[in-house]
Order: sequence, then structure tokens, then C-alpha cells
Amino acid sequence: MKIDKETIKKIAHLARLEFDEKGVEKMSKDMTQILDWVEQLEEVDTTDVEPLTTMSEEVNVFRKDEVADQITRDEALKNAPKTDGEYFRVPKVLE
Repeated sequence: MKIDKETIKKIAHLARLEFDEKGVEKMSKDMTQILDWVEQLEEVDTTDVEPLTTMSEEVNVFRKDEVADQITRDEALKNAPKTDGEYFRVPKVLE
């Protein structure tokens, strides 16, 4: 499947990416290769293959919650660079 330059430019606009003409050409080539590879995967017979839900054979270990010693609010705030009464002060992240 061939991806044309206009499709790349539309995808780049939606993803808020900027490409020069050389970048558009390279991205078109790369995306075409990816889609060709996906088409090859669709040809594989997976009739007797069970769906994979995880790559790991690990099993969660559950245990009961236990009450343990906790630090007080004053102890937690003692080493904070900035506090606001009973809270940590952090730099503003969103405008």
C-alpha cells in the first residue's frame, strides 16, 4: 500500500509534527514499508493460535493489608523545599 505525500502531511498536521519535503518523502517511504509488513502479517494462518494476553508468566501475589507505623504530616513536610501550611508547594505545571 502506497502512502502519498498529502496523506503524510495530513497525519503530520493531526499529530502536530512538522516535516520538510525531504522528511515527507522519507516518512512516506517508512509508512509504506510498515503497512506492507502489516499486510504480510495478515497472510499468516493463526487458526490454531490462542490469543496472547500477556508476555509474562508471572502471577500476582496477594496479601492482606497490614497497619504499620506512619510518619506524621509535620515529619513529611519537614524536608520539603516549599510548603503552604499543611501542603507541599510544587511548581505550576499547567497554564
